[in-house]
Amino acid sequence: MKKIHTFLILLFLTGIMQAQDRPQPKPGPSPVVNIKKPQTFVLANGMKVLVVENHKLPRVSFNLTLDNAPFTEGNKKGVDELTSSLIGNGSKKTTKEAFNEEIDFYGASLNFTSSGAYASSLSKYSGRVLELLAEGALQPNFTQAEFDKEKAKLIEGLKADEKSVPAIASRVVDVLAYGKNHPSGEYISEETVKNVTLEDVQKNYATYFVPENAYLVIIGDIKFKETKAAVDKLFGGWKKQAAPKNTYPNPENVSKLQIDFVDVPNAVQSEISLVNTVTLKMSDPDFFPAVIANQILGGDFNSYLNMNLREQHAWTYGASSNIGAGKYVTKFKASSAVRNAVTDSAVVQFIKEIKRIRTEKVSSDVLKNVKAGYIGRFVMQVEKPQAVARYALNIETEKLPADFYEKYIQTINNVTADDIYRVANKYFLLDNMRIVIAGKGSDVLTGLEKLQIPIFYFDRYGNPVEKPATKKDAPAGITAKTVFENYLNAIGGEKAVSSVKTLAMTGTTTVPQAPGPLTFTSKLDSKGKMMVSLAMGNMNLMKQVVNEKGAYIEQQGQRKNLEGADLADMKASAAPFEELQLVKRTDLKVEGIEPINGSDAYVIKDSKTTYYYDVKSGLKTAKGKVREQDGKSSAQITNFNDYREVKGIKVPFNLIQNVGFELDIKISEIKINEGVSEKDFL
Repeated sequence: MKKIHTFLILLFLTGIMQAQDRPQPKPGPSPVVNIKKPQTFVLANGMKVLVVENHKLPRVSFNLTLDNAPFTEGNKKGVDELTSSLIGNGSKKTTKEAFNEEIDFYGASLNFTSSGAYASSLSKYSGRVLELLAEGALQPNFTQAEFDKEKAKLIEGLKADEKSVPAIASRVVDVLAYGKNHPSGEYISEETVKNVTLEDVQKNYATYFVPENAYLVIIGDIKFKETKAAVDKLFGGWKKQAAPKNTYPNPENVSKLQIDFVDVPNAVQSEISLVNTVTLKMSDPDFFPAVIANQILGGDFNSYLNMNLREQHAWTYGASSNIGAGKYVTKFKASSAVRNAVTDSAVVQFIKEIKRIRTEKVSSDVLKNVKAGYIGRFVMQVEKPQAVARYALNIETEKLPADFYEKYIQTINNVTADDIYRVANKYFLLDNMRIVIAGKGSDVLTGLEKLQIPIFYFDRYGNPVEKPATKKDAPAGITAKTVFENYLNAIGGEKAVSSVKTLAMTGTTTVPQAPGPLTFTSKLDSKGKMMVSLAMGNMNLMKQVVNEKGAYIEQQGQRKNLEGADLADMKASAAPFEELQLVKRTDLKVEGIEPINGSDAYVIKDSKTTYYYDVKSGLKTAKGKVREQDGKSSAQITNFNDYREVKGIKVPFNLIQNVGFELDIKISEIKINEGVSEKDFL
């Protein structure tokens, strides 16, 4: 079975990354910012209301936030997430369908979570929209049918993440940094979700969705007196109650720099995270210096990390860092995804750049430009209702001075190179840092061991394990030719496979930030023709074609003809079963046996492609590809699952491609020698 082509993925990655990667122009002199102060009042039940009148536009936004302390969920982790999913599905007063229809009628936006709600609408509908927000939040209708549906969706999502290297890395980073018994270290699993009942959700809502720590921020084209009366009427009956105030010991960082390694045999990239926990409140004098220090290290496109790993070495699409701040313990993390071959080298460069900011004073030009860029982004946000709401809320919940945001620009401009040096040594704790790596042990461990940094091994859930077994030698007599022949026999025999002239597949998939499922279509002809498309409804998002004239990609109406290596790569993919050609090659060898997707597989490599065939079944389980584009290398792996028989030929009905997220394609129909015509390849 052919690999899904790299271009299928780049369509989605390009739009997301361009905004992050494009260097920003240098802003001019810092402007003066005036942020209107809210009028406030407190209900008898403890809910605090902040109202900002702004009559520039006929719109109003409502932001209800419950500022509760974090809490653990134990063996029922997932209760709070399911509560979020169920709130807003109608109410005890209004059915889900009628509730959503009314929101759509007003052209309003209305969202609920277990920690609050948000709504926005035209001001002429704001009274009714506020009523719907209060109704949905205070009178949720938790039904067994909706609970079962949301629980099944959550479990399905967890299954999709089982082989996702970024998902595994993110989970293990938090488990190791905070500990499994800390609210920030707990993780959801299929097992914990299965333990959750509807009664658990109802109890969670009753315990934590309470008004003591509730803040309602209202901004827009409204009048304070009328708004106060409406809020009193809608929320005054919310029963006074306090949420539990649980406390947890602060996690401790490790005593010295160490590598914490998670073996993910199907990984073609290593997820690298350098992490230590920090306690940094927004009210601390260190807050602004730490924020700017992080921008210099990894927060900006021109940061030390990104310019090194991406621009200088072309090892990644992006390297970044982030430092958390707030009332509770959080973390500093520097991270990137790099191809396996440069994992150890990337670790060296991460350490180099963190050492650099801890030992060298930042130049005046760099500091000036970073501060100007940060101020520019602040100014761009300051007029937006959501930003104003967040500022007002932060002042209340973080106990900030009333003029915190008026002095924001001045405070940033006051940050000095000495401040950067000081906070870098205080919060970027290189000597007490974990280097968490989720990657393919057989490819990267030898290089990592040469760094002479202590290595500890963990499973995909942060449990300590022994050093993983990596590559083994293939038995005598096993050659690339015999592996390909075994595969062809396993799926139906070379004669039957050779009789396949066309192959048509249709299915569905989802991508991050897309509003709904996408339709996947693939058509192949043994004469070297191919068509692959992704569509959302009737809108074709991407189409790629190989025909006798060449190859092209069409993306939202824009067509690009392929040339050179791109054309050759596309043509090589245009075959229903490439093993019919691979079996004839004499230059390929079995590299050994490696574990992948839970079982041993024979590994066969050429210059840029790696093939994996299950030792027992003979079926192809995965295919990896390294591709050069714009001077940078990217690696993808496609996993082949759920083989079923179609006209005597076994074909996979599930294709999962790992490209930084899991593109999980579920095939609904496969046709052999039908459903394909010449017009498909025009």
